[in-house]
Amino acid sequence: MNVNRVCVLQFPIRTGDLAGNRSRAGRLLSRVAGSADHPVLVVLPELWATGFAGPELVSLADRTPELLAWLSREASARHLLIAGSLPEANPEGLPWNTLYLVDGKGVRGRYRKQHLFTFWGEERWFSPGTVPAPLVLPRLLAGPLVCYDLRFPELARAHGFAGAELLIVSAQWPLARLDHWRILLQARAVENQCPVVAANGCGQGGEAELAGHSLVIAADGSVLAEAGGEEACLCVDLDPDRTRKVRARFCSMAERPWPGRDRHKVVSRTRLLERLAPMRARGSRIVFTNGCFDLLHPGHVSYLEQARQQGDLLVVGLNSDRSVRSLKGPERPINSERDRARVLAALGCVDFVTIFDQETPLELIRAVRPQVLVKGADWPEEKIVGAAEVRAQGGRVERIPCTHRCSTTALIASIRHQKEATMTTIKVEGMKCRHCAGNASKALEELGLTNVRVDLDKGEISYDGQVAMEEIRAAISAKGYKVVE
Repeated sequence: MNVNRVCVLQFPIRTGDLAGNRSRAGRLLSRVAGSADHPVLVVLPELWATGFAGPELVSLADRTPELLAWLSREASARHLLIAGSLPEANPEGLPWNTLYLVDGKGVRGRYRKQHLFTFWGEERWFSPGTVPAPLVLPRLLAGPLVCYDLRFPELARAHGFAGAELLIVSAQWPLARLDHWRILLQARAVENQCPVVAANGCGQGGEAELAGHSLVIAADGSVLAEAGGEEACLCVDLDPDRTRKVRARFCSMAERPWPGRDRHKVVSRTRLLERLAPMRARGSRIVFTNGCFDLLHPGHVSYLEQARQQGDLLVVGLNSDRSVRSLKGPERPINSERDRARVLAALGCVDFVTIFDQETPLELIRAVRPQVLVKGADWPEEKIVGAAEVRAQGGRVERIPCTHRCSTTALIASIRHQKEATMTTIKVEGMKCRHCAGNASKALEELGLTNVRVDLDKGEISYDGQVAMEEIRAAISAKGYKVVE
């Protein structure tokens, strides 16, 4: 089974009119038919059945299963694969704007829109998606994008690097930015050396007039077909050999060298503020969190990933060694501030790491002025340092629940327990004071034994290493003490 023929359906989308929009889509679908061996890929516009219906999207998401069932029946009857976005119910919050891939057996795959268009207030009605991945078509991977996602080349690049040989775009792109629509679609095709199949709405879509001009673009960026501003059904046969030839000349989409600049994320406070200034000026949302991050564990990583999702960049304030000692005691930190900062900087979700020497990050928060302050959900908001200051400047505080039951303190205790379980302990008579304990420790260390610990109350010495017991007895005896079984 091969997918070589693609179609884009373009039509006006009436907000909230499921029956009317479905009828328009059905009329266009009736013009398309494939075969069992050669199904046709059909791409529909973004939110093709509902439009951007604002607060109604929550209830309209409950109608999505019936729309998907209808698409599946159409796909079965006509040997089609149908892709297009619909609102998907989210039990934990606002719906997702989800591009579904449907065949005659049901939903074959789904992709949730990653980038919400805040200019149109999409964040009020949708949750952003996570974990983008290509959709699996017969003998082909297709990288999905939903409208505003098109402006983020790294997303299409990730699809291409994961093996996508085709990009699918479902959109409601406005007429006011028609030139951007064409340029970006061709750019994505050229960058990823693969065809792009893009379906757009047309006519009045809510408050905006949509551009239409759905496109099918070849891997070299040339336009294979383009609709006008009216309802349309475009069908094109893609030539896989054309894509292979483009990639055979030089395959730039396969190259992804690592810049190796993670250590440059560790910056002084002065340098941090300099770096943040242009980002703040262009409207980037700065997220801030802080901690000791002594022994990095899965709980830390999950927490930092969720923190990064709250905005456009994440700044981590890292407690200095002195600060950690004042909070955790003289045996902490295990790792130095320099090493802790370097490990944090290697995480993809972290944009900047800066070290602070105070017991709290209040001074740093006042300097950074983040739009979002993140702390663990175990902290009551009224006790979160900097919360009042962030809220006073119009920001918000996010409390993130712990999803992994682990902590640095527990890890240290576990390591010590395991270490103690592998140590040898002997009973020694005659040790009465710390001076005696020092003499006995020195005797064993001179034999090459390590981690020697003396418990005067129990009259015991523990150590790591392997030395004949006769040598140990002789060494202890030379100090005036006696090893007993």
